[in-house]
Amino acid sequence: MADPQRLDLFAKVVEAGSISRAAARHGVDKSVVSRQVAKLEAELGARLLQRTTRRLSLTEIGELVLQEALRIRDALLNVEQMADAYRQEIRGRLRVSCSMASRRVLVPLVIEFGERYPQVQIVLQSEDRLVDLVAEQIDVAIRVAHLADSSLVARKLFDNRRVVAAAPSYLERHGTPQTPDDLRDHACLVYCTESGSFDQWRFDGPEGRITVQVPSRLQMNDGGALADAAVAGGGIVLLDRVLVRRELKSGALRPLLTDYTLPDGPPVYAVYPARHWLAPKTAAFIAFLQDQTGSA
Repeated sequence: MADPQRLDLFAKVVEAGSISRAAARHGVDKSVVSRQVAKLEAELGARLLQRTTRRLSLTEIGELVLQEALRIRDALLNVEQMADAYRQEIRGRLRVSCSMASRRVLVPLVIEFGERYPQVQIVLQSEDRLVDLVAEQIDVAIRVAHLADSSLVARKLFDNRRVVAAAPSYLERHGTPQTPDDLRDHACLVYCTESGSFDQWRFDGPEGRITVQVPSRLQMNDGGALADAAVAGGGIVLLDRVLVRRELKSGALRPLLTDYTLPDGPPVYAVYPARHWLAPKTAAFIAFLQDQTGSA
């Protein structure tokens, strides 16, 4: 097996252009460098360098060995960087991107994370567009969808269960629907985008799949705002359960049609650029999110 230190010295000789210059650059005797390269060649059973009084050139196998020597050097450097990084404190600026809807969930978590790690400065960027994480220097993005970009690493936070809910004040005034068809007689709060309204709600029950086109009293392109409207008694809403987890727990919203199941939405991921090592602040934030949202 080739000695990694000799491989590194061999690469330095090639980079310097001669054994003499490599020895001078690194403060060792020329004979030491020459012997180490000769020992590497003996280990491999192949000549790596063609030496003349004027120049030094690589043999064919020398070219291949050089590529691997450089790869090994990079790998060892990455190991050193990882070790240095994880010995450091969790600190620095953490840039996080999320959608407008997930902001409702993320802001309380960001505040709690900041209290746990006071030396981390968090910059939360909230907007409904596909952010280029590398170009915009984003450390972590929260995305609701499967990923197509293979240059990113994704850590699944939770499956996106959905719920139909309304405020007690609304139910007291208008009654509680018992079946999906009853929704046709209620005021519903509907999510919309530029491409249209999501006013066809699907349910799975004993009788199979049911699709109801609900009447919409109010349409919004912001899930968080729809949740606020529902809490205010504006109507019945279908949302990702995680958006209204606190309201369901407190009783500000009541889940409806619990004998029926709703198709899950796209899963939620923490996404970050692929790197050889992950900064401690980023690793800590992702681990925190996974811990806090694991039961969402």
